Amino acid sequence: MWTGKRPDGDVPRVWGVSTRIVVVYYSATGNTAQLAESLAKGASESGAEVRLRTVAETAPPEAIASNPRWQARVDAGPHAEVATLDDLEWADGYAFGSPTRFGGPAGQLKSFLDTTGGLWAKGKLADKVATSFTTASTTHGGLESTVLAINNIFYHWGSIVLPLGYDDPHLKESGNPYGGSWVSRKSASPDDLALGALELQGARLAKIAGYVAAGLRSE
Repeated sequence: MWTGKRPDGDVPRVWGVSTRIVVVYYSATGNTAQLAESLAKGASESGAEVRLRTVAETAPPEAIASNPRWQARVDAGPHAEVATLDDLEWADGYAFGSPTRFGGPAGQLKSFLDTTGGLWAKGKLADKVATSFTTASTTHGGLESTVLAINNIFYHWGSIVLPLGYDDPHLKESGNPYGGSWVSRKSASPDDLALGALELQGARLAKIAGYVAAGLRSE
């Protein structure tokens, strides 16, 4: 069970400024959004300044209408500010989340990531800590491959890829060292075990991103 405990140690402040974390996600029915919110909570409660952002919905209306939960979420929006390239340039650390789509991230998230070439060319994305998370509807539906596919983008950016790992007993129960995840059987919402893992992931991201940013800015 999730105990509510997070890794020890304060998040370092960079020249008197809190570590800056942006959490960017795409969510069709709300499950990935819940993971994103928990990750943002873990980072914020660790002392980081956090921006929670979504990406634009680009699916055609007929595709959305084919799933009542998807349609209901779209109708209930907006759920968060839409991510911009300025958010990425601002941040010391990134977290990106998406439901798995045939073993990879949803096109909505990928479309946003595909706009980052200008920042990449200027070196604005290098040396920042990045992590990822995902959801699926089946146990072997592509959780790990989706996290790894998102991470491939971080390698091109020159980011420092941060896995979730197993350094907390809670994470051995949640079961995915690559990144936080949730299997939504029969449309179930994330449970406390999954949400707790995402809080730990946010705390870890804030801590490590803070150390890296502090070190870079002291050079």
